Amino acid sequence: MTVSDLIAEEPAADAAKLSSGSSFYLAMRILPALQRDAMYQVYAFCRAVDDIADNGVLSRPERMAALERWREDIGNCYGGSPRRSLRALTRHIHTFHLVREDFMAVIDGMAMDAAEDIVAPDEATLDLFCDRVASAVGRLSVRIFGIEDEAGWWLAHYLGRALQLTNILRDIDEDAAIGRVYLPRELLASEGISATDVAAIVADPRLPGVCAVLAARAREYFVEANAIMAAAPRAQVRAPRIMSAAYRAVLDANVRRGFDLPRERVRTPRSRLLWIVARYML
Repeated sequence: MTVSDLIAEEPAADAAKLSSGSSFYLAMRILPALQRDAMYQVYAFCRAVDDIADNGVLSRPERMAALERWREDIGNCYGGSPRRSLRALTRHIHTFHLVREDFMAVIDGMAMDAAEDIVAPDEATLDLFCDRVASAVGRLSVRIFGIEDEAGWWLAHYLGRALQLTNILRDIDEDAAIGRVYLPRELLASEGISATDVAAIVADPRLPGVCAVLAARAREYFVEANAIMAAAPRAQVRAPRIMSAAYRAVLDANVRRGFDLPRERVRTPRSRLLWIVARYML
């Protein structure tokens, strides 16, 4: 795939790539039609830029160039001249007053992955990465859900970080296979693990100690996010509640499995996801 292919790709088509069994699909499926389509368009944007960051065929300069084109495209959405495939997203930008800087933050997060493989970032860099690739998406989402500004900002802050840390703990071996380790160097050092060689880090028998700390941190973020949602009108937080519960189930399952080798992939049964949806629909 070339840079031109990535730029020309129809982002809206990415919504069709959603698995009907995914927690995101099930959570967004319950939304009213306008909100649902807005979320699918935001998802399509996120999917498109994430695919660029993870594209192992393109050189790093090519990936950065493709992301830079996305900055121009988003700017054109706000400037009134979107390309055809972004007209639907542009309508939702104006309907829900989505903030340009949040789209740019998502691109900035993908650029962190595209510029170089992240290996044992320091705590501040990890938190910045989580803010850009997850909480910024949350800030776009809460506006679509209709959650009041301050409460919405904090919900995006906590829930975005909870979801991203869950992803990091779930995907340790998948990330390592492409040369990445998102576990923070300070936690690795506290367990005596050198933060240089990817294969050595993920095979170190002391790694579970690092994962336990990060899992506890994710749980704290879930608690904070759930407290905000408990105080919000129920209709506004049904979708994020489903996402929170589904990802919390993933986190708990990984903790139960443990982080010693071999780390077999843990999947949430569809029946469990459907139960979570039914719980928050009622």
